[in-house]
Amino acid sequence: MAQGQGDRPCRGGVEGGQGALRRFNSGRRPNPLGAMPQTPFSFQKSGEVWRRKPPAGVRGGSPAWMSHLMITLSDAACAVLAAAEPAEKCRLTRLFSADWRDGRITEVGNTLPPARPARPLRPQLLPPRDMPRRSYGGDRGRIGLIHALAHIELNAIDLGWDIIARFAHEDLPRDFASDWVQVALDEVEHFEMLERLLASLGAAYGDLPAHDGLWQAAEKTADDILARLVVVPMTLEARGCDTTPATMDKLARNGDTLTPPALDVIYHDEIRHVAAGVRWFTFVAQKRGLDPKATYQSHMRERYPAGLKPPFNHEARAEAAFPRDWYEEMARE
Repeated sequence: MAQGQGDRPCRGGVEGGQGALRRFNSGRRPNPLGAMPQTPFSFQKSGEVWRRKPPAGVRGGSPAWMSHLMITLSDAACAVLAAAEPAEKCRLTRLFSADWRDGRITEVGNTLPPARPARPLRPQLLPPRDMPRRSYGGDRGRIGLIHALAHIELNAIDLGWDIIARFAHEDLPRDFASDWVQVALDEVEHFEMLERLLASLGAAYGDLPAHDGLWQAAEKTADDILARLVVVPMTLEARGCDTTPATMDKLARNGDTLTPPALDVIYHDEIRHVAAGVRWFTFVAQKRGLDPKATYQSHMRERYPAGLKPPFNHEARAEAAFPRDWYEEMARE
């Protein structure tokens, strides 16, 4: 495992107005030459450290022993990203989110995450063009849809943690980290809910192929937090807000009474995630002295050349405080 702060191994909402925001306590003085340097992370020996067994001489497996290790939130993010199995990824997310909330983890730190998260052997990853077309009818169609959504949610867990660690060098309020920890925790709830639906149909995550498009979007925006916010929450997750109501209607018309309620939970959480994306995008753009609307549209042209296509769920986007003229003008280009 690579080194974190010093010689330690890597482990482990904005409320109206700037006055309410709190700054990260990184534990280091700012680098006078620019952004704080970040220490790279690797998966070497990660399995040994993150089985979540207490160190020698420390009893029990409760979060209390984490203070013995003095990890930071970016260390925790690396640990989640290093967990290949979905169950472990979910378990660590719950653990670290509670540690952050309850003050057992107090610093964000600056450990640089890996370029890609660890993944289980299954599902097989295919290019998007080779993915089979989905239907909404029958158990087979439901399994295909739920499996695809579960794969998205698993990636979204990693995206929530990755944005915290990858952009920890930015001078951002502490609430930025808290927002994305909550997003990652929401995505765990979504993934596990979808896993239960698959189990009720005699299936499991990994039974079907999936594609890697969501993480490819993360890789293409790893250099700039504004680009990441534009492409992931403000485009891909906002598109989920646009399409999910129609998906629920189609499933209900095909006699599915179990999947639509689950999608309704995801839908309302997605609106909050889009809102976080818009809020922090606006904050960072203004902090850099940039016009938010022009910057959003510039990043869309550069980073999302596929463009936007209606229909849009204007009601959901308005609830997320996403200015309508920003995206409607892009759709007309």
